[in-house]
Amino acid sequence: MADFSGVAAVSSSIVRYIDLCFRDNQPITTRNTIVRLLRTEDLDVKTSNLIKAPTLGVFLYRVDYNKTMRAAWSAAASYDGTSHLPLDLHYLLIPWGENADHEHRILGRVMQCMEDTPILSGPLLDPITPWAVNESIQICLEDLSTEDVMRTFDSLPVDYKLSIPYVARIAVIKGQEQQQDPRVAHASAGTTAESGYE
Repeated sequence: MADFSGVAAVSSSIVRYIDLCFRDNQPITTRNTIVRLLRTEDLDVKTSNLIKAPTLGVFLYRVDYNKTMRAAWSAAASYDGTSHLPLDLHYLLIPWGENADHEHRILGRVMQCMEDTPILSGPLLDPITPWAVNESIQICLEDLSTEDVMRTFDSLPVDYKLSIPYVARIAVIKGQEQQQDPRVAHASAGTTAESGYE
C-alpha cells in the first residue's frame, strides 16, 4: 500500500500514462506534445521555462480526504494498528498550443485517453511507492462549476486558461508501522490473601 510518496506516485503515474497515450497517437500531427507535471510557480509563463507549446500541464491544485471511505479505513486502522488516509487528488489539465485548434486537439485527445483507461493499476502505476497488488487509482472528470474554476485561477499566476478538471481517487496513504504492545489475553486481580479476604 502507498506510503507518504503515494501523492507523488499518483501524479507521476498520470503524467506517464498520458505521455504514453500521446506517443501512440499525437494530438498535433506535426509536433510532439509534451506532458509536464507543474507547480504553481511553473504556471507563470513569463518566468517558467517548462511551458513551450505544445504542452499539456498536469497541475495538482487540491488534496482532500475521501469522505465516503474515511470511516471504513478508520475501522481498518483500529484493527491492524496502522493509520490509513484515503485521499482524493484534484487536478487541472491545461493545454498550451500555438493556436486554439492545437489546444482543442490536446484537450480532446487527453479526454479520449482518460475515458479509454479510467483506472490506473499494475504497470501503469509508478513504482516509486510500494503499491499493493490489488491497488488502483480511478481518474474521472470532476463536476466543477465555472465559478469554482474561475476562483481557482484567481489565485494562480496565470490568466484564465481553458482546462479540464479531473479527480484521482482513492489513493490510500498508509501510516508508519509502530511497535505495539502485545494484546492482553487475560487479567488477574490477585489472590484472596493479597486482597485481604479470607
